[in-house]
Parts: sequence; C-alpha cells; structure tokens
Amino acid sequence: MYVLDSSAFINEYHTTEDTASIPLVREELEDESAYRYDAMEGSGMHVHIPGEETVETVERAARESGDFAELSSTDVRLIAATFELDGTLVTDDYAMQNVADKLNVAVEVIAREGIDEQRDWQFQCQGCGREFDENRDRCPICGSSLSRKNPSNA
Repeated sequence: MYVLDSSAFINEYHTTEDTASIPLVREELEDESAYRYDAMEGSGMHVHIPGEETVETVERAARESGDFAELSSTDVRLIAATFELDGTLVTDDYAMQNVADKLNVAVEVIAREGIDEQRDWQFQCQGCGREFDENRDRCPICGSSLSRKNPSNA
C-alpha cells in the first residue's frame, strides 16, 4: 500500500497499487490537488487515522534524529499511518524520509531525489559554538540560539 503525502496529489502521482492517506493531508490541499484527493478517496483510497502510540513512536524517532522541529503534525501522522499500514510512504520531504528510514519505513519519492543516508542531526550554538544532540530554544551555557548542523560536515 502506498501512503500519499500532499506532494503526491500536487504532482499528480499515479500508481496501480492500493493507496491510503490521512484527513490532515486533505486540509493542506487546494484547487486541483484537493479534487484529486477527493476523487481518489471516492474511488477507493483508504483514509487512515494512526493511533496515538504510533504517533508518539514517530515523534520519539524524529527527536532522536533531530528532525522533530522540521515536521508538521501532518508529517508525523503520515509516517505513523505508513508504519501502521506496513506501507510505502510517498513524499518528497527530506525530514520525513529521514525519520521514515530510522523506523525502517519504505519511501518512494516523486519529483526530487530521495535521501542518500539517514542523519542524526546535531545542533550548534551560534554564540559559543558548543554542540548538542538535541534541539533547545537557547544554549544553556550562553543563551544564544542553536542551528541545525549536518553531522557529516562536523
């Protein structure tokens, strides 16, 4: 089963396999892409609402990878739905791909290249330069803001 992100509807993704999505994706869509969602739902696309335990599992994985701040509630629930349905997530979103990879969820990309590797992001203080494994509002040492840093460029 292919679980479709909003980019699948925007880019007119087609498959002969069974499809699914979540109600929050429909809320993100406008114009023709919204009509595509409605048409696919009317022709048998499964609309799934993931359980809260699975959502919490995805949120935990996103925090561990450093992608949590990059993901919307819709993104988290899409990954959770794909996990529960043992499906393939169809998205172009890199943060979603990274978290899906961490959870061993298959991904198919649409209009962009997919990720080459899973990353566990680091966060660096813009003031004192210290690095942290988790994102925070401010550096606990000097109070400056943190920025996300690619660990492979460390």
